[in-house]
Amino acid sequence: MPQPFDQSTYQVRLEWGTAGLARLAPADIVVVVDVLRFSSTVTDAAATGRAVPLADALTWSRNGAAVAAAAASGDATVLVGSLRNAAAVARAVLEIQNRRQARTSVAVIAAGELTDDGDLRFAVEDLLGAGTIIAALSDLGADHTSPEAAAACESARGLRRAMRHLLTASGSGKEIAAGVDTTAQIEATGLVPTAPAAAAEVDATDAVPILEGAAFVPFV
Repeated sequence: MPQPFDQSTYQVRLEWGTAGLARLAPADIVVVVDVLRFSSTVTDAAATGRAVPLADALTWSRNGAAVAAAAASGDATVLVGSLRNAAAVARAVLEIQNRRQARTSVAVIAAGELTDDGDLRFAVEDLLGAGTIIAALSDLGADHTSPEAAAACESARGLRRAMRHLLTASGSGKEIAAGVDTTAQIEATGLVPTAPAAAAEVDATDAVPILEGAAFVPFV
């Protein structure tokens, strides 16, 4: 039986973090959105053809990588989405739907920011990333969205011209600019961390990471 917060009657859904993923009805596709910096960095790695082991990502991302790991424990196809590849993610979702030859449900999970106390903090960059992906899905005809997804979509549409300012001026952007341990942790795995200004570039790449086995690889 549908539950009040599972968004099961909608094709495109939105929730926050691993707890939000668990609240939603199971979806055919889970799109993980952690703009600063898991999603953007893994997307840029995929653009070069590089595979990123999930185990490596878990050493430097306790938000997006944790959501991906939780999603992988089920039957969903797991994609990584960001502002940089929003339109490409929407096209990948429709391609997967075409291959399945069936209506395909999509859970867009904004990772948010886990505090040291274990609380989930709202992250404006993830709202905008998720909303931009949902808007791209809507533009391609996947517009049966939950109220939560629709609100994120329209927020992103209205603020699209301000993405660079919003990301660099956000709490996460300021934290990265001041210096964080994850920068060195990302570099230690051989990846180049995507800077907040670059993470704000909408549709900068067609690369879409997909979790296959134990690694994120380019979707083809």
